[in-house]
Amino acid sequence: MRIHRIDLKLVRLPLVRTFRTSSSSKDSITHILVRIETDGGIGWGECASPSDPYYCPETTETCWHILKDFLAPAVIGKEWASVDQLVGFYRSVKGNNFAKAGLEIACWDALAHHQGKSLAALLGGTRPEILSGVSLGIERDQETLFGLIDQYLAEGYRRIKLKIAPGWDVAIVRSVRERYPEIALQVDANSAYTLADIEHLKQLDAFNLLLIEQPLAHDDIIDHARLQAALRTPVCLDESIHSAEDARKALDLQACRVINIKVSRVGGLLEAKRIHDHCLGRGVEVWCGGMHEFGIGRAANVAISSLPGFTLPGDVSGSDKYYREDLVEPPIRAENGAVKVPLGVGLGFAPIEERIEPLALRQWSLTA
Repeated sequence: MRIHRIDLKLVRLPLVRTFRTSSSSKDSITHILVRIETDGGIGWGECASPSDPYYCPETTETCWHILKDFLAPAVIGKEWASVDQLVGFYRSVKGNNFAKAGLEIACWDALAHHQGKSLAALLGGTRPEILSGVSLGIERDQETLFGLIDQYLAEGYRRIKLKIAPGWDVAIVRSVRERYPEIALQVDANSAYTLADIEHLKQLDAFNLLLIEQPLAHDDIIDHARLQAALRTPVCLDESIHSAEDARKALDLQACRVINIKVSRVGGLLEAKRIHDHCLGRGVEVWCGGMHEFGIGRAANVAISSLPGFTLPGDVSGSDKYYREDLVEPPIRAENGAVKVPLGVGLGFAPIEERIEPLALRQWSLTA
């Protein structure tokens, strides 16, 4: 296959409700869509980087630069038969995983179309549906949070994740657990704590949590090992894991007992699968995290989550939880807390170009 044309489209969608974490607050999401034309078909990808540098060093603007000036020129017109071969064309580009993931997902989609397979089947997925949880931001008050939990439990979601931060942690988790004693519950700190907070974080052991996600620095593994040794609650690493090698090192050091695999954070589906395979071989549970993806990136998350090692409910919820109208058809929906893995070729959820074009804030193209 050869890529004959690459289009970048910067698209913004308003969120249904403001989403707050320990480091930022968002009312809308701006992502880069990547469309490629090959002699085997069209492929779509999504660069789901944040617009700000608070989750990771990459931003929408840095990704646009890397895609336009380095990644697209590296692959245009080159012949490739596998994604592993294609990734080799830009292997000299260090980091910039979100940018790489946007292009790589499009290539997986095109390859799946070329082979007449669903993306899930091409990756080796075996699950007909994936279990879905929801991630709830830091709300203005406890009653608002309770109302959201009631709503999503009534819709059948299988797990609730709470964002926490100093001042919105032990007390709110205690209140949630007292009100909902049986639900699957986990918390996400987004690097809001340090080792000085060990005694404070140990209080979370009382609430039978599935895990505490990324409590310490975004680039740390060593200190997480010290924290995990002090906690009964499993530590889950997110921001610290960018590759299968990172996952190996973290598990060797006993820095965590669970790993959150985000396709964008690790540079695409190829590395996401490698991390999955490594963890599966070691009996370590993984789940798929989200970056408020539009339907294209969310479809890729559905596909990777169909692999057998994704045993915990992930953040791949229905897109209606975030957006009033998404960019794909059929819409991605969770029914009784599960999303069906599509059987159609490629992503299985078709991007609607007539819907995308009016929303594009900026466009750029490269042809061979």
